Amino acid sequence: MPADRSTNTTRSSQPWLHVDGTEIQEFGTMRMFPLGLSRDAREYSCQRLNQILADTQILYSHYKKHHWLMRGPTFYQLHLLLDKHAGEQLELVDTIAERVQTLGGVAVGDPRHVAEITVIPRPPNGAEEVPAMLSRLIEAHETILVACHDAAARTQELGDDGTNDLLVSEVIRTNELQTWFLIEHLVDTPLVERPQRSSHHH
Repeated sequence: MPADRSTNTTRSSQPWLHVDGTEIQEFGTMRMFPLGLSRDAREYSCQRLNQILADTQILYSHYKKHHWLMRGPTFYQLHLLLDKHAGEQLELVDTIAERVQTLGGVAVGDPRHVAEITVIPRPPNGAEEVPAMLSRLIEAHETILVACHDAAARTQELGDDGTNDLLVSEVIRTNELQTWFLIEHLVDTPLVERPQRSSHHH
């Protein structure tokens, strides 16, 4: 005799729309993960990583904006360079966010939340001159690097080797390399030797 199916919930392919967004873990709180790290160590790492994550997301956005607004004689090479850097920063965004989640925290994601947390100064909404755009990027890199060096030293003391390794081998090294590439574009070297000015006075 077939089982009575009337008690079964009817299955439907109707998508669940307008589901109430109940928060299941508040930002800044930790889940207990058996990682061999104290709660304090994981909490500290997540706090520092979320700050660096917010600043990295802003740096990524600045790279994209400056990539779009690039102009002048070095347009093409800078247009490509800034987009390459943006792509590398976006990879860091993912890696840092994954580390926060691995430690049991909540990674900052919404751009409006990022805007509340970041310490990178807000640029004008319009276009700036090319050297100003590059300087702004370099300053953002430096802000992130200072935070990373400090956090790397402290996470090492707390025994969080995974976070220390991420900061040192990925975030710091990527930001240092990108800073160097930008700095070289701000050095005023002529492509060919300038003709010597005549020495006689008028």
